[in-house]
Amino acid sequence: MGFPFLGETLQFFKSNTTNDVPPFVKERMERFGPVFKTSIVGQPAIVSADPDLNHFVFLQEGQLFQSWYPDTFTEIFGRQNLSSLHGFMHKYLKNMVLSLFGPESLKKMLPEVERTACRRLQQWSIQETVELKEATAAMIFDLTAKKLISYDEENATQKLRENFVAFIKGLISFPLNIPGAAYHKCLQGRKNAMKMLKNLLNERRAMPRKSPSDFFDFVLEELQKEGTILTEKIALDLMFVLLFASFETTSTALTFAVKFLSDNPSVLKKLRFINETVRLANIAPVIFRKALREIQFKGYTIPADWAVMVCPPAVHLNPTKYKDPLTFNPSRWEGVEIKGATKNFMAFGGGMRVCVGADFSKVQMAVFLHCLVIKYKWEPVKGGNILRTPGLQFPDGFHIRLMEIN
Repeated sequence: MGFPFLGETLQFFKSNTTNDVPPFVKERMERFGPVFKTSIVGQPAIVSADPDLNHFVFLQEGQLFQSWYPDTFTEIFGRQNLSSLHGFMHKYLKNMVLSLFGPESLKKMLPEVERTACRRLQQWSIQETVELKEATAAMIFDLTAKKLISYDEENATQKLRENFVAFIKGLISFPLNIPGAAYHKCLQGRKNAMKMLKNLLNERRAMPRKSPSDFFDFVLEELQKEGTILTEKIALDLMFVLLFASFETTSTALTFAVKFLSDNPSVLKKLRFINETVRLANIAPVIFRKALREIQFKGYTIPADWAVMVCPPAVHLNPTKYKDPLTFNPSRWEGVEIKGATKNFMAFGGGMRVCVGADFSKVQMAVFLHCLVIKYKWEPVKGGNILRTPGLQFPDGFHIRLMEIN
């Protein structure tokens, strides 16, 4: 269980450059098996690399388990964020998001996604090198912010994304809230971003549109309804999380996709490799839940109020389910159609809390990679290692030189 209060927090968040199961989990799996206990930032937790237990946890959402994250994460993302809400309120907000990013809306959005990808790729091709994570994050943030709040980063007097960058740099850090500390800078980034979002919402409230065209319009419409359960605070927390999640997770997956393609040029002949990319990229390295009461499962006892950390990488890289699991092999998905999550594939979570932006993310990835591979060739420069942490992915430092195909 580690040291008092600290537990095994420092070991858990230690970075690494492997594509394998995070060393923290792998080492303890070898010692204790696929289910073991630990303590992270003072919270006792069960870590599960067992597909059956993971599936059971997702299926029992709201009955035996509920979504939960450490207090430090809740403080950072907002106490009214989507992951912290349960029951009817969670379902209500989820439906709000799907109204903008559901299948029908995505069909209409496709041409704009393609134009954005083609324009950015053309700009990158005249640069000497491109740091891919930063470049794709900027591209996706601009597109998402435009669709959510009609925000134009290029013409704005205040740069909203700068606050998210400051936020991300301190996201995985010791929770020391004093000036100069990474965690303090993270909270300041959130504070500034929330202030900007509130100002933008007030501007829209002062100059409403005749017909709803983005998420802010929908929010204002809901806030004006009699007896509404939506509050401005909940709406702003939701907006913050959507902006963060859209560009941070998708840009991570795209960076890994290009890295895998660089290492496996023969795969360029195939374009249907999204599942293989997210299996290996492990966009959500851990997913938190909390046990609502004591639970017995396969001879294990999960105490009431303990956290449960589902570990997707341990499932996605299980050699008994995936032959040569560290090999990038899109052909393993031929003839396999996956809708939602399964016991052995949970790249976007599972159960009733499967990621509401999963389709939006996959559309952006598919369109970008399509535009990339049919019009450009590239080569890695300045190395190519990708730094990871078990809690979140930060694949910075992967530079490429992009060249248009004549």
